[in-house]
Amino acid sequence: MKNILIVEDDLTLSLMLKTWLSKKGFDVRTVLNIADAKKETSISMPDLVLSDLRLPDDSGIAFLKWVKEINENVVFIMMTGYAEIQTAVESIKLGAFDYIAKPLNPEELLKKIEQASDKTSIKQKIKAKETKDKTSSEFIRGKSPEYKRLYEYVDLVAPTRLIVLIRGESGVGKEHIAKLIHEKSDRAKGPFIPVDCGVLSKELAASEFFGHIKGSFTGAINNKTGHFLEADGGTLFLDEIGNLPTNIQMQLLRVLQEKKIKPVGSNNEIPVDVRIVSATNENLDKALAEGTFRLDLYHRIDEFTIQIPSLQECKSDIELFAHHFLNISNNDLNKNVIGFTPETINIMKDYSWPGNLRELKNVVNRMVLIAPDNHLTVDLLPPNIVHTSKQVVVFADKNSLSLKNNHEKERIEEALRQVKNNKSKAAELLDIDRKTLYMKMKQYGIEY
Repeated sequence: MKNILIVEDDLTLSLMLKTWLSKKGFDVRTVLNIADAKKETSISMPDLVLSDLRLPDDSGIAFLKWVKEINENVVFIMMTGYAEIQTAVESIKLGAFDYIAKPLNPEELLKKIEQASDKTSIKQKIKAKETKDKTSSEFIRGKSPEYKRLYEYVDLVAPTRLIVLIRGESGVGKEHIAKLIHEKSDRAKGPFIPVDCGVLSKELAASEFFGHIKGSFTGAINNKTGHFLEADGGTLFLDEIGNLPTNIQMQLLRVLQEKKIKPVGSNNEIPVDVRIVSATNENLDKALAEGTFRLDLYHRIDEFTIQIPSLQECKSDIELFAHHFLNISNNDLNKNVIGFTPETINIMKDYSWPGNLRELKNVVNRMVLIAPDNHLTVDLLPPNIVHTSKQVVVFADKNSLSLKNNHEKERIEEALRQVKNNKSKAAELLDIDRKTLYMKMKQYGIEY
């Protein structure tokens, strides 16, 4: 904090302060009124303003408000007579750092300037950390062909008004993609409201979505807005939409068609402008097959489908994601782990990651937490990942699954799991033909 602007109409006091503060190493400018103070501030923004409360053309309070509107980080110290202490206290509420009473004690003033400098330094450090946290938590893009295609589709559909259905396994980052679509659309300045359909109760779902008026049902002690009005002008993200209560599905379809909602207990319809982005894993297909999800609603929410690849499909990105999560964990846990040993990365690439990015992030976070030094080694991996990886190595051996092997059932089950129950791929992995695989599955009672 070097640059100080003094706003004081008492020439003697102004000159004395400039001389004294200049000797202390500060760059000091002085003005006699607020009009000149605004000109000086416009030319070069000061780090600190030392202003009298009463000035010829306006009050120091008015100048304080003006400065804070332009740059809230400027430190402001108000000078005042004892009779105006109450007004000076009011200035602190408006953003001044402190006030000092006249006649001034130079050493007291210097102490306040040093305190302001320390506080500013702390704020800057906090802001830098917040910026670092925000940057480190950003979702990194995979470089595999599957991820490149994913983001191409996001860029294509985001600017449109199409209703998007995002498909993908648990843990792949469906909400991130939904938010990215929102941020790349013309609704980016509007709200993004995520809703987990899996936790909505049948009884209260209508109120949660469309709101209610006071007294419309037992427990409705106040008016409630509802998700649709909260998302007005923005995007409503319906996660796991296959779990949407059946009594809401028809109402949702009507809202999508008419773009109006009716709060519970109200006779009035309210226009809404909301873009719907939904997400699902396999539960929507199951609900459609069982007839618990309306086919007409499905066709309404599926104007454009985006499929997020699983981590198993993008093994080339595992190392990239792992290092990204390592950086986040280092920051969150205040650690300084450099990286993974090559063997650790190889085992991580072998693992199927059924929990996808969420599982990978949790595993890396745990490894960083318990790491005794600056590298993540194999012994820090959860046993199930190391064990599974070793199984894959054995499967690669063409003699791994002989009819006399005591662990046939476990190996067959593991192979089927790794290839998502694709019998041809499982047989190839086990180095047996499909007929033998089916015979073994029947023998051990394995149903897939």
